[in-house]
Amino acid sequence: METRKVAVMQKLLKANDAVADELRRQLREKDIFFVNLMSSPGSGKTTLVEETVRRLGKRIKVIEGDIQTTLDAERLQKLGIQAFQINTGPFGGDCHLEAAWVRTAVDELGLDGMDFLFVENIGNLVCPAEFDVGAHLNVLLLSVTEGEDKPLKYPLAFQVSPLCLVTKTDFLPLKNFSLNKLRENIKKVNPACAVIEVSAHSGAGMDSWITILKNRPNFQG
Repeated sequence: METRKVAVMQKLLKANDAVADELRRQLREKDIFFVNLMSSPGSGKTTLVEETVRRLGKRIKVIEGDIQTTLDAERLQKLGIQAFQINTGPFGGDCHLEAAWVRTAVDELGLDGMDFLFVENIGNLVCPAEFDVGAHLNVLLLSVTEGEDKPLKYPLAFQVSPLCLVTKTDFLPLKNFSLNKLRENIKKVNPACAVIEVSAHSGAGMDSWITILKNRPNFQG
């Protein structure tokens, strides 16, 4: 039975990867840069996207992944951008997004009037890292309220992400949190992962984040 489970999972991932590769290619041909944001719940993905829209402009579309509610999509729509909600609750409450679902959302949003596409993956440091959604860049958010040990506990999320944004740094004076220790732990699981400390509220680090987006790293990936 275990062998059967592994075979089914491998087949599922292979089919997912084929859709992801095609979506990545199509968006690249349209000069649309696709960023997949992953994090635990409450790390600040939506707040980061809000501030990113304010700084980059409105040629951004967003796909929101949650088990229930449309709260985050509604927040972003108030900024005058298109946001499409994917809820997995009605289909079993999957804790990740898959490429086929993202493909459907992109078809609904359309490719016109878009320079950047963001996916806010479902809040989880495990399952979303296992599924390629077709992004040109995976970005992992880790808030200072979560602790420095998360890279060691959930290494795959850091291994598939070339960039980690340490969020909510405005809370640092209130927390017993070591940025140096976090950086050490990230390097243990992914020496190539870049780390930027940001606060969407104070604006710290946001210029560096926006510069990365404009430079479009891994766009040929």
